Amino acid sequence: MRRLDIAIAGCGIAGLAAALLLHRQGHAVTLYERFEAPQPVGSGLMIQPTGLAVLAQLGLAEEVVAAGAQVDALLGLNTEGERVLEASYADLSMPQAFGLGIHRASLFGALYDAVQAEGIAIHTGHAAAGSDLHGEGRRIVFADGSQSPVYDLVIDAAGLGSTLVPKPAEWLPFGALWATIDWPAGGPFDRRLLEQRYARAEQMAGLLPLGEGKAAFFWSLKGADHEGWQESGMAAWRTRVCQLWPACEVAVGQLQEQEQLTFARYAHRTTRNPVGERIVHLGDAWHAASPQLGQGANMALLDAWALSPALGGSDSLQTALAQFLHLRRDHVWLYQWLTWAFTPPFQSDSIWPAVFRDHVMAPGSRLGPFRRLKAATLSGLLGSPLARLGLAAPDYPALAASASSIRARASSLAQS
Repeated sequence: MRRLDIAIAGCGIAGLAAALLLHRQGHAVTLYERFEAPQPVGSGLMIQPTGLAVLAQLGLAEEVVAAGAQVDALLGLNTEGERVLEASYADLSMPQAFGLGIHRASLFGALYDAVQAEGIAIHTGHAAAGSDLHGEGRRIVFADGSQSPVYDLVIDAAGLGSTLVPKPAEWLPFGALWATIDWPAGGPFDRRLLEQRYARAEQMAGLLPLGEGKAAFFWSLKGADHEGWQESGMAAWRTRVCQLWPACEVAVGQLQEQEQLTFARYAHRTTRNPVGERIVHLGDAWHAASPQLGQGANMALLDAWALSPALGGSDSLQTALAQFLHLRRDHVWLYQWLTWAFTPPFQSDSIWPAVFRDHVMAPGSRLGPFRRLKAATLSGLLGSPLARLGLAAPDYPALAASASSIRARASSLAQS
């Protein structure tokens, strides 16, 4: 395809990855960001094999793995100490595979630094309010009434709160409190496990290793209960956490002020038309969901990657956008459905989803082929997205060795 002038609304994971890929393809890319300085929002996340495969294509996998924590498995226990959620990357057909716990700022930093190094234009303080067709192109209309130049293509990577989609998302009942803490070295925690504890489906606490001596602690909370949490104070909340998970005293003891925690809200929305005339929606602007399966950043990276070969292999923009939709639609639909189905057993006021989880889901998932199916589901590999997008699986042994070497050099430099 000929060289296109492309505008991207949003400097998040999807926007930055798409900017790098399309700039390297020879297109003229301009990023528009609503904040005065681009910044990540949130604490920790998991990079799955899908997301890591895209980062490898961007030349950023080694840097990101060195900044994160290699996670071998997920382990969730109920209040009786029963294992009700287990998933191991060893059950995948990828040698030495792991998930990667990482602070969102570290992933953002790797992408943002690469965008700056390649001289891609970023205009900050430009909050998109809409877009319209003009002549042979499309332009972005900003909240202050100003307009962008006319572009061949507008990419909406503005996330869950995007104003470029026709219908705003509705919040799910449960959100979560998130905090980044020092790794609780005095507790009985495994640096290679994502651990969770559940009181039925009404309460959930989790600890995710992030690397660089940090961890993300999270606590599920209904949106309607957030104000009550603020009024009750930190001491009462820490007591509730430790009643569910006594070992967490060493973790939540670091949290003395409510300002140390961020309350995140989630929504389940699939934009009906992710592709329009000279516009395409990526990431949460297309398919927002609860974080139960931890796929958000990974799906955004897959979207960004899919757009690049679609544009590169088509003679017209209309054909390219149709090809992008063909490449991503089935996988997006599958994980939107799976996330919708998996959320109630872990976040619900009703006792019955938790009963189903503990007495049907958990024992059934330990049987023969279901172990591999469970690992494939939680790692984003169900539906074979890598093969469909022409992506190679990450070379985990090489990445682990490289990360160890990078950390060793960094430690040596720090000591000297």
